[in-house]
Amino acid sequence: MPITKIATIHSLSFSEKLACYTQLFKLKLTSFVVVSAVMGYFIGGASFNITEIILLVIGGFLITCSSNALNQVIEKEHDKLMERTKNRPLPLNKLSIKETIWVSAVIGVIGITMLWLLNPLTGILGALAIFMYVALYTPLKRISTISVFVGAFPGAFPPMLGWVAATGSFGAEAGILFAMQFVWQFPHFWAIAWKINDQYVKAGFKMLPFGKKNKTTAVIILSSSIALLIASVLPEYFQLTGRIATIGLTLLSLLMVYPSIRLLQTLEDKYALRIMLMSYLYLILSLTIILIDRLWV
Repeated sequence: MPITKIATIHSLSFSEKLACYTQLFKLKLTSFVVVSAVMGYFIGGASFNITEIILLVIGGFLITCSSNALNQVIEKEHDKLMERTKNRPLPLNKLSIKETIWVSAVIGVIGITMLWLLNPLTGILGALAIFMYVALYTPLKRISTISVFVGAFPGAFPPMLGWVAATGSFGAEAGILFAMQFVWQFPHFWAIAWKINDQYVKAGFKMLPFGKKNKTTAVIILSSSIALLIASVLPEYFQLTGRIATIGLTLLSLLMVYPSIRLLQTLEDKYALRIMLMSYLYLILSLTIILIDRLWV
């Protein structure tokens, strides 16, 4: 077998270590989270304050980075078993566990503090997001498929957190933003789990319903996409938006329902990939549609 050369933290240059932390913090994923929070802020606020936006962006960025890094600390040995994660900094021993924990803890505390400066409720939501993602969702992935349900809670926090940051309160509108992103988590996560189920099984993660790529699982994925379609009427029903947003959200949802139907018909991985790609499109455009509708009104 070929021998893989594993670097150590002592042999890393500054640029190499920076690259490791970029990978550890999952900056692409983190950017989606931060953008969702900022969109929630603009949806909730009649005006905006540049200081508040800076606190929200940096605070949201730091707590997300902290969550991602601590998740990888816990899953280091399991990440070694998956093709998509085996080259992360921790499995390759490029960063030490001790250093990663310290850095994650420090930036997590700073992030929560910055959100708290916006208002205490925002800070509490930030701390709760880290706790639920790291202490509940991460270990549950190896125990039960209920992990996807638990993980959907912190995953749905960003736009709600942005709303609370702008308004200082939690109301029906914040609940709608949370509910829509909560429902979105299921077709998104299950599409990913379908695509790389073999890797998840090898690493001991239980992500797919019943753990198998079959008709039953495909029906559940389709049902979750239909649930998201039905949720398109919620913003208008609760007077957060008008009819324009409902039409836009419905069309976006249908872009996920169609490949879900094809997945049920064929059980082909390419349709799971299309659901996943459409889910990323939905994540940003749905909030954009809601924001434009509110500004229009």
